[in-house]
Amino acid sequence: MQTESMPVQVMGIDAGGTMTDTFFVSSDGRFVVGKAQSNPGDESQAIYESSQDALAPWGRSVEDVYPQLLTCVYSGTAMLNRVVMRKGLDVGLMCNKGFEDIHSMGRALQSYLGYALEDRIHLNTHRCDEPLVPLSRTRGVTERTDVQGKIVIPLNEDEVRSVTHELVHSGAKAIVISLLQSHKNGQNEQRARDIYLEELKKMGSDIPVFATIDYYPSRKESHRTNTTVLEAYAAEPSRATLKRVSDRFKKHGGKFDLRVMATHGGTIGWRAKELARTIVSGPIGGVIGSKYLGELLGYENIACSDIGGTSFDMALITKGNFAIKSDPDMARLVLSLPLVAMDSVGAGAGSFVRIDPYSGAIKLGPDSAGYRVGMCWPESGLDTVSVTDCHVILGYLNTDNFLGGAIKLDVDRARRCLKEQIADPLGLSVEDAASGVIELLDLQLREYTRSIISAKGYNPADFVCFSYGGAGPVHTYGYTEGLGFEDVIVPAWAAGFSAFGCACAEYEYRYDKSVDIAVPPSAGDEVKVAAGKTLTEAWAELAEKVIEEFIINGFKREDVMLRPGYSMQYLGQLNDLEIDSPISAAATVADWEKLVGAFDETYARVYATSASSPELGFGVTSAIMRGSVVSKKPELPEEKLVGETPPKEALLGKRPFYRRKQWQQADVWSMEKLQAGNRIVGPAVIESDSTTFVVPKGFETRLDTHRLFHLKEVK
Repeated sequence: MQTESMPVQVMGIDAGGTMTDTFFVSSDGRFVVGKAQSNPGDESQAIYESSQDALAPWGRSVEDVYPQLLTCVYSGTAMLNRVVMRKGLDVGLMCNKGFEDIHSMGRALQSYLGYALEDRIHLNTHRCDEPLVPLSRTRGVTERTDVQGKIVIPLNEDEVRSVTHELVHSGAKAIVISLLQSHKNGQNEQRARDIYLEELKKMGSDIPVFATIDYYPSRKESHRTNTTVLEAYAAEPSRATLKRVSDRFKKHGGKFDLRVMATHGGTIGWRAKELARTIVSGPIGGVIGSKYLGELLGYENIACSDIGGTSFDMALITKGNFAIKSDPDMARLVLSLPLVAMDSVGAGAGSFVRIDPYSGAIKLGPDSAGYRVGMCWPESGLDTVSVTDCHVILGYLNTDNFLGGAIKLDVDRARRCLKEQIADPLGLSVEDAASGVIELLDLQLREYTRSIISAKGYNPADFVCFSYGGAGPVHTYGYTEGLGFEDVIVPAWAAGFSAFGCACAEYEYRYDKSVDIAVPPSAGDEVKVAAGKTLTEAWAELAEKVIEEFIINGFKREDVMLRPGYSMQYLGQLNDLEIDSPISAAATVADWEKLVGAFDETYARVYATSASSPELGFGVTSAIMRGSVVSKKPELPEEKLVGETPPKEALLGKRPFYRRKQWQQADVWSMEKLQAGNRIVGPAVIESDSTTFVVPKGFETRLDTHRLFHLKEVK
């Protein structure tokens, strides 16, 4: 049976700021990738158009395939953008009396998050973001619970009733309740929630309430308050967006339930209680896809690099695993969310190019053209040139084949704008100005890549670099040159790689809870047994939450596979490590020692054996519970080797290509027509409808049997 007639079972979506990618997997594991211009006003329309683009090679239609799908995973940046642009719900905050300013003040580090050093210290470049909840919608109530969880001042219930009315009349469309130390004892916060619901019922209103004890019961008040505020401020409006996407699928016959990529690397249903866990999902998909691909190919150490229109995102996989941050920052807010450890810089193919008014130097980003591409697109409505304009001027991109020809680019317009805004003020030719922009971007990304790897104590020679994203293949040679990676791999489906990662992800829910267990080095057996008991009780509580989420999405309790975990540290240290538990329950001293042994092993891998400090004792900071169900995953293509010489029909012609102050004639190849084993020597440009792979002079690439391009430097 041909793939074209086989049922299509899995769909992955990456709705980025510039492009929307879709990825379909058939029942035999084969897949196709599609791309369309993003539509911030209606994401469902962009997904529909991208789906049509993907299914065209199979001769299939959306109406034919959507009814066959068993599952679909969405990833995107809409929620993050909503926070950055401050376009969320009007939220009210109920906190402890005397602490009304805590959210507005934030943690000190929030004042400089996302700023380079030079921008932090100058008044004309530094600013503090507006709080998500203004003081006008913040109220305090009398209550105090100490750090051990003991209630020392009872909750003033009359104040709670009064504050409820004040917040509703202030225009709040959702209420967040965050009281000090509620993660140690949630009694007062739960009572405040119940009183609020009682008063709301009397008022005939249905404004939702979000108590931190119900959503993110973790230590660090600023972190859990911010995260719960996000749940009300951005997650609820995003739920409406996801509902529109889900409704679009149903309109065309889809019977599956939409899933969303979560920050911890699993996927959750769009109806999930804690939807803020999906605030950043697009780049996560690429890391999950890299891990899955690495497992299939036998790579343990992988540098994951993703270049899109707005940013460059990087993550490291070591010994087959990626790190999880328990207290990350996002949109200049500290949060209590498990997040795949990634580093990001605001530089991508759509980044705006300007001359800094203070230094006179070229400055890239951090803002970008997004889905509007650049000045080379006459309908963009932009007035600032972008990196993509430079690509067009230098001959990297085919102006007639951008998005398969859906958008026509004007190279003459790009040249005029770059000449006026950049080249003439710097006294450069248009070509040298454009080339300088690309070289500057590549240098920044190369040094960023080097610093990320070396700062963690690693050597690039020990890593395979996966380069993907819509603009990844255009810049792969530039930011990997001279770093000495073991191998540099560009998947033929690089443009849809994050969507591929979504299709690879587990259907998984995760819940965390702070436990603050301390076992000093002098602790006796009874202390270790008690520590294990506390952790096991937390696991049981979290397991019920995980199972409840799956039941909401139509699964049975017996379908769920539970995986407990915990975060541990040596006592006195600031940072902890997340560990997959080797046991499902801890009841004995031997069980506790197994937990400690798993931590010691991970600590030695992440840092060094010599850095281990068991003489300090051990602390468990949080309990973790994951639950998953079986889901279909894509399989790698397997093609027969045909030799180094590409078929004649793969050569599309030649195109002028400018690099290092000279024009060259580059061979232009069709990516889809190249075959396994083919070798391409630069200067060359390998084109597909969704991306462009640039191989300049001094480089060559080989296509393997899995349709992965291996790029290497040559003399």
